[in-house]
Amino acid sequence: MSVRPDDLAESPFDLSPTTIDNVNFADDRAQWVPKHQGPNVFPNFFLFGRLLRWSYRRKLVAIKDLTHGYTADYAQLLTDVLHLRNVLRQTLPPTIIRKIDRDEEVFINLLGPGGYEFVVGFFALMALGAVIVPISPDLPAKEATYYATKSNSSAVLVAQRSVHLAQDLESIVHKLQNEGFRAIQITPHIMQKPLDPSQIQISSDPYFDLNKPGLVIFTSGTSGPPKGGVKRRGFFYDVAASFSDQHGIMEGDAVLHVLPVHHATGVTVTLIPFLYCGGCIEFRSGGFNVEWTWERIRRGGLSFFSGVPTIYMRLMAYYEQRLSKLPPRDLEEYVKGINEFRALLCGTSALPRPLQQKWTKLRGGRAILTRYGGTEFGNAFTVTPRLEGVPDGSVGEKAPGIDLKLSNGDEGEVLMRSPILFSKYLFDQEATRNALDDNGYFKTGDIARREGKYYFILGRASIDIIKSGGYKISALDIEREILGLGYVAEAMVVGVEDEEFGQRVAAAVVLQPNVPQSLTLDKLRHDLRTTLAGYKMPTLLRVVNELKKNATGKVVKKVLVKELFPSEGHHDVQRWDSKSHENRL
Repeated sequence: MSVRPDDLAESPFDLSPTTIDNVNFADDRAQWVPKHQGPNVFPNFFLFGRLLRWSYRRKLVAIKDLTHGYTADYAQLLTDVLHLRNVLRQTLPPTIIRKIDRDEEVFINLLGPGGYEFVVGFFALMALGAVIVPISPDLPAKEATYYATKSNSSAVLVAQRSVHLAQDLESIVHKLQNEGFRAIQITPHIMQKPLDPSQIQISSDPYFDLNKPGLVIFTSGTSGPPKGGVKRRGFFYDVAASFSDQHGIMEGDAVLHVLPVHHATGVTVTLIPFLYCGGCIEFRSGGFNVEWTWERIRRGGLSFFSGVPTIYMRLMAYYEQRLSKLPPRDLEEYVKGINEFRALLCGTSALPRPLQQKWTKLRGGRAILTRYGGTEFGNAFTVTPRLEGVPDGSVGEKAPGIDLKLSNGDEGEVLMRSPILFSKYLFDQEATRNALDDNGYFKTGDIARREGKYYFILGRASIDIIKSGGYKISALDIEREILGLGYVAEAMVVGVEDEEFGQRVAAAVVLQPNVPQSLTLDKLRHDLRTTLAGYKMPTLLRVVNELKKNATGKVVKKVLVKELFPSEGHHDVQRWDSKSHENRL
């Protein structure tokens, strides 16, 4: 079959009769014939065959990059992936290409915001046979260097927005570790003249080894330096199939993607499953814009959305303060748009009860679905659009096929074995061993309780479980109740060391912009008296302008507990005790 020279990079393959390893494929036909490779040939891996079949549906749009102005159907996407894969084979050092061809581990960073360039880079690295290591485009060069050197990366594939960061990274890594490390831009190699799907082939060589590494997602670093969780190639299939099956994703479904793509959710929830199902991903990067998001919702045509509690708080606040005051005919457009979503998903933590109730009412009785997962293990529990009667605040039932238990029966640390469990921490055997118990269960560090078949997350054992006066208290439970107060916009609850109680329950709150910017600890405790037991009541309070968060929207508690509640005290921290009530530390 001929390949048009203006469509793809010149052939970077040695098409001479190189035979397949006859040790691993004894008596397989592949050992007697040349490798089936070429500039328009994808490796034998399920995702490429799936995407190719979708490319014959000419009306299906794969990607709408609303920030950078790219729109691509499946044929365009596959053409650009092939072209960039071929460019990489031409550009990377021959020693690296030979390692890839032997299916040895080669790690390559992917740097850029969510969008078309990222998707092309992601699948080009997959087609190359390299291990994909996404890193955040918002990092300073020094932090980005940590991820590049920790992964022993051979190169960084970079989107246009992050070129300057990649160039700085290239210079630093040259000096520190790898003179061959280089930055390779994605932008010049996209939006090529699309191939006709009939010109694209899937190799007849043996399948990609599904047990080899395919992806590295770094942990958020909340319990120490970020560790690289290595996912096997088979993980791509399992997350695509399981999530799409559970949530009923169908051909043509559209997801609005506003989350970071260097963390698990941005890749495994709102990217791979939708392309696997012939869906459309609409990317909006560059920071969450609540007004823009509501306008996009108003236009309709969206099926799924995944966010974090802060996003849903901001969306509801805008609805109540602005949209609800519109004329009924105008308001109806927004209400109709939000009800077109078959599912709204929420990660990192459960929504505060009053906020969940507001969304449930706005969506005619359909609640926002709470997701629980982790970098190392994906989803452990599942709440799907088809489940009914899920208790408020629950993360749902145990996911199908998961071996899961709590360390102390109906309550304790979540321990699990899963087919999509990470294979190792990158270059850290000790950390990998320490993450597992003697029977191979991964120790998540999260505390949960079970009520019947439903599970509730109480928080991280290291920061969210407060030991005060002989009680073990869930900080997340208290946060949910504080966030239910109409004047509170954000809340963080932590344990602060105390000689008398062991730990005090300390709350830091951000007040709503439309209320007086002052709050006493006495008032907070008074307003919580009907929902919290006395031993759960905050005894320290600090009102702040903001709570620092990481890229996934999680409040960085380990940092803030020291900053906001220092051991030497602070004049802005209010203190309560039974004898003298409110004092200043």
